[in-house]
Amino acid sequence: MNNIVAIAQKEIRSYFASPIAYVVIGLFALMFGFFYYTLLGLFIEQGMRMMGMQGGPTQNVNEQMIRPLFLNASVLLLFVLPMITMRTYSEEKRSGTIELLLTAPLTDFHIIMGKFLGAMALYGAMLAVTFVHVGVLFAFGKPEWIPIVTGYLGLLLMGGCFISVGLLISSFTRNQIVAVMATFAVFLLLWVINWAGPLTGPRTQAVLDYLSITNHLDDFTRGIVDTKHLIYYLSFIAFGLFLTARSVDSERWRG
Repeated sequence: MNNIVAIAQKEIRSYFASPIAYVVIGLFALMFGFFYYTLLGLFIEQGMRMMGMQGGPTQNVNEQMIRPLFLNASVLLLFVLPMITMRTYSEEKRSGTIELLLTAPLTDFHIIMGKFLGAMALYGAMLAVTFVHVGVLFAFGKPEWIPIVTGYLGLLLMGGCFISVGLLISSFTRNQIVAVMATFAVFLLLWVINWAGPLTGPRTQAVLDYLSITNHLDDFTRGIVDTKHLIYYLSFIAFGLFLTARSVDSERWRG
């Protein structure tokens, strides 16, 4: 456990020793703030229109603002998470430190989990920045807290899936540009894989719908924690890390 924590701390320090952490957090906060401001404006405008209506439908801040905000924020992960994972292994290969890492008294599990937790810590910091926006809603309104908590849980799990894939792709190359572009392409494929569903049969469509990483987020934004979604995300993360372990192990043998 100490080895995992040490590697995770090393990864976190390396992120903040370069502009990567600041750029990623800044871009995510900027775009999240834009979505927040836009959706809040639409929510207020719609509320003012309903004030003049007798017996009109009541507004639900969770359904009309927070849920779309989380879904829009999930789109940002396609662009920012590849920047987090692109250097995890490719930079080690480029600088030649991968040999030192692989010959150190560390198991592949220690290395992979340390890098994964380091990337997740930076991702967690990204999400933590958005707590300010949600806090404003609680200060001036009465949103339900359960859909907010489950929404953040869904985003965290989705990010974990993306990071596990990003680690795998980064282990294939020493070029960070190749890593970031390939990671984005795979992320996008996981995002749109179910779009081909209507062109296929019912069984294939059901499989593609299950494989789509976005379909499993929707219930979280509604305040629903379904075990099938938890199993999907956790299995996805475990499988991604398993493949990364096999890739790192092959690198050890080649070395």
